[in-house]
Amino acid sequence: MAEWCFSNGNPLTHGAPALMLTIEEPKQYRYALDHLGFRPFFLAGALYAVVVVALWFWVYHINAGLIRQPGLSPIVWHGHEMIYGYALAVITGFLLTAVRNWTGVQTLHGPGLLAMAALWLLARMMPFIGTVWSLPVMAFFDVAFMLWLCADILRAIIKARQWQQLGVLSKVLLLLMGNVFYYLGVSGHLANGVQWGLYTGLYIILSLVLLMGRRVIPFFIEKGVGYPVDLKNRKWLDMTSLVLMLAFWIVDVFFVVPWATALVATLLAVLHAVRLAGWYTPGIWKKPLLWILYLAYIWIIVGFAMRALSVTGLLNPVLAVHAFAYGGIALITLGMMARVSLGHTGRNVFEPPAILTPIFLLLFMGSLVRVVMPLLVPQWYVQWIGAAQLLWIIPFAIFTWIYAPMLVKSRVDGRYG
Repeated sequence: MAEWCFSNGNPLTHGAPALMLTIEEPKQYRYALDHLGFRPFFLAGALYAVVVVALWFWVYHINAGLIRQPGLSPIVWHGHEMIYGYALAVITGFLLTAVRNWTGVQTLHGPGLLAMAALWLLARMMPFIGTVWSLPVMAFFDVAFMLWLCADILRAIIKARQWQQLGVLSKVLLLLMGNVFYYLGVSGHLANGVQWGLYTGLYIILSLVLLMGRRVIPFFIEKGVGYPVDLKNRKWLDMTSLVLMLAFWIVDVFFVVPWATALVATLLAVLHAVRLAGWYTPGIWKKPLLWILYLAYIWIIVGFAMRALSVTGLLNPVLAVHAFAYGGIALITLGMMARVSLGHTGRNVFEPPAILTPIFLLLFMGSLVRVVMPLLVPQWYVQWIGAAQLLWIIPFAIFTWIYAPMLVKSRVDGRYG
């Protein structure tokens, strides 16, 4: 049987009761792509991060006609694929793996897991097929994939009777709702559907990132800095930030109340800054798998502050979106993929590949170029976009090259997982 933890002190069970997985496991495997959710979906997400931004570079700078789906503008395609393509793939891999560890119930694996990944992949291909039926087929694949994900999470929760995990499932259901809004909007059946769908996706993924970050970042820091440290968490702050995030999503997306959006965004920036200050210890800067998560969280705080300022007209709201997406979500998903993949393939998370430091630095530089440089030198906006695209493609390409063998091949100890 397998212990309910990540290898080498890399758990996703922080804050959950101690259980044991009751899964009979053969001992020797050569390939393991279908063993756990993180394997196919981290690999797909990392590969797609390279491909989708390379395509975006081509569409943005050279030929917008690459997107052949009727009624779908390139910028809408870009927004949807970064949210419901790249980010959702990484989150799916994380959740299928984490829910298994939280509940002690084996989540989707084997041919079923590969079939779920195939649904995700088929949906990604549809915008390049220029037919009238490509949009409804894409919607079918996407919705079927997300329904399957929700059903598998719910099955594990029910079997383990861990009702506290329903909060995670509710966020995935909201993501599904957002994607449905998007498809209704693109197809002309819902007037505000595209905006509702894209911003719902962004904010719910942000909410999931904050929830997962609250569960694992303090634990990772405590175990990773190499000396005793007691990090502060406050229950009142957790509950307040959760309620305010819900309010932020509602007033910014559906009711569009600018003063309320600015107020709630400011409060969220302050609350998360207080939370992050309670997690600070100088030792994080010696560990790339720690400082990348910390910097990502700082970008999320910056994103809330920029969203508040954008309401006043002082800056372009698109910059706030990219502070959340390029700065926050991209950095934290890459950092989590790097760590979880090491731990769950039996490798030592305290001795990560040295190449991670330049990979993380390149992506962080890209976030600065995308968000900060257009403010400082706005006349070079198009050039900054191109530079940010390249600074995204390069680190994800290197990451994929290094991590693909880990994700495809069996654990170093030969166990299932």
